[in-house]
Amino acid sequence: MKILSTLLVALLAITSLQAAPKKVLVVTTTTGFRHSSIPTSEKVLEQLAKDSGEFTVDFVHQPPDKPRDLKRDATDDEKAAFKVAEDKWNESLKASLQKLSPESLKNYDAVAFVSTTGALPIPDKQGFLDWIKAGHAFIGIHAASDTFHGWPDFVAMLGGEFAHHGPQVSVECLNQDPQNPATAHLGKSWTISQEEIYQFKNYDATKVHDLLILDQHPENSSAGHFPVSWCKPYGDGKVFYTSLGHREDVWDTDPAIKDRKNDAAISKAYQQHVLGGIEWALGLKTAPVR
Repeated sequence: MKILSTLLVALLAITSLQAAPKKVLVVTTTTGFRHSSIPTSEKVLEQLAKDSGEFTVDFVHQPPDKPRDLKRDATDDEKAAFKVAEDKWNESLKASLQKLSPESLKNYDAVAFVSTTGALPIPDKQGFLDWIKAGHAFIGIHAASDTFHGWPDFVAMLGGEFAHHGPQVSVECLNQDPQNPATAHLGKSWTISQEEIYQFKNYDATKVHDLLILDQHPENSSAGHFPVSWCKPYGDGKVFYTSLGHREDVWDTDPAIKDRKNDAAISKAYQQHVLGGIEWALGLKTAPVR
């Protein structure tokens, strides 16, 4: 009886460990352009995590009081004051990004860059990539590809680099993998009423597993292969990226969103796209990649 009780306790402990939710660190800091949809994305990701019960989210938020850019005719006193404020804010940014240190990353299963921009002062760049390679996950959303332009190894990990975008347009995204949890719900194609569509450089279709593409250029309708979302292995880790997510009404079903162009069905489909990508990257759901 004692042996049976011991085995039961051990089994319950193993089950508890297996059921423990994964931990995702969501980074929304920016040193370049800052998207107005970031607060919405933070809210939606937190809700997706709560509803799924499969993972939890922790955040690296933008530090407050970022100084506004100087005017061209700024006085010497204004320039000096700006420098003091900028240095103070940069120190706050560095402190917040300590969550990406090798020691802190031991607490997480995945890192998500959500509309990050610019060169973020993370504490150990190579250590960050090594952490992903060692079997962890990286999720990139929208402007994650507009981050670290001067770091080729980051671009190679992600699979592409933001080059430019045109006006927001309606697009028909073609589903390249109906088995992947990020796209299994979308059918053969998925029409988005209005969204900002990125064009990429340093992208090689043979080195990623495309999930969504366009077969027409979003600005001039010329035929071609235009990636929208993809995934890929990175060492023993996994990478999921979607370029979608510029607009608040892509992220959120709230009918009160100002200037709403995308209906709630599009928002729900996008939320499932992101959730499925996170689940795949974390290994919670599986699908083959080439």
